[in-house]
Amino acid sequence: MREAIERCGLNLSGLTVLTEAATGSYIVTPVLAAMAGASRVLAVARTNRYGSAEETAAATEALAAAAGQGGRIEYIPEVNRELVHRADIVTNSGNVRPITDEMVGWMKPEAVIPLMYESWEFRASDVDVDACRRRGIAFAGTNECHPAIQVFSYLGLLAAKLLFDAGVGIYQCRILLLCDNPFLPYIEAPLKECGALICSAASASEDIGTQAFDAVLIAMTPRAGAVISADEMCRIAVHSPGAVLLQYFGDVDRDAAAAIGLAVWPEDAPAPGHMGILQSAIGPEATIRLQVGGLKAGEVLYRRSYKSDPAAAEYIQPLLS
Repeated sequence: MREAIERCGLNLSGLTVLTEAATGSYIVTPVLAAMAGASRVLAVARTNRYGSAEETAAATEALAAAAGQGGRIEYIPEVNRELVHRADIVTNSGNVRPITDEMVGWMKPEAVIPLMYESWEFRASDVDVDACRRRGIAFAGTNECHPAIQVFSYLGLLAAKLLFDAGVGIYQCRILLLCDNPFLPYIEAPLKECGALICSAASASEDIGTQAFDAVLIAMTPRAGAVISADEMCRIAVHSPGAVLLQYFGDVDRDAAAAIGLAVWPEDAPAPGHMGILQSAIGPEATIRLQVGGLKAGEVLYRRSYKSDPAAAEYIQPLLS
């Protein structure tokens, strides 16, 4: 964690950070903020299917103590006007979002919202960006490919984990990779190095050859509704009987898939617009890099260093939509 902070030169001194207290590898976010010198760290802890608010806060505090930051994090059950108004950086983390029109109205004008992912991955349900623009609240995505962050370097490992969990052995397996976004080379190359026989396409309606596939790995940019149509799934079912659909990124109509006999993995559908496998599935390192990167994006936005320092500007991505 300290190495990740040092790589990015993360310095939150004098700033109040509002983020979440979470479970798994996402436990690190408020601890990282404290380690980076934030004057105040507010962490929303909520009871959910991963654990109770009390258990989450206790686990987070144990990690904070181990990092020399015991007693530095304030755990809160929900956001409110007073605390949001005190925050300089508000992350769009799970227990904080949705950042609604009302919540944006509570923020002070100089406060910022770093998206803890790349700008093209933006989900409108996370942040009311129209309200941000009206209020002059700065927001931006995180450059996950920055040399000090390099989260995309873990995408191939995540894909391999998803395939193994589905019972697909990878080596010499024929895999159709459906990808229409910057993930493509980071997934394709590592799987090929593992011996997979990859056919990549931007959609299932493209020419995918005649040989049947063992698996179809879907890594499509989320949009309203499913990223693969019922007709495309029918085409896959005819082309590759028995192939399993792997939902890596992008929503899938699982009822339609079941109706035509296509199995979908993972068994439990992710939330709309979310990945089908969490970074924590392959350990904490990728999550640590991403959370430090997101906090660095917040620092750059708040201090407006992107205006005068090209190196600082490399940490953020503008939201174009």
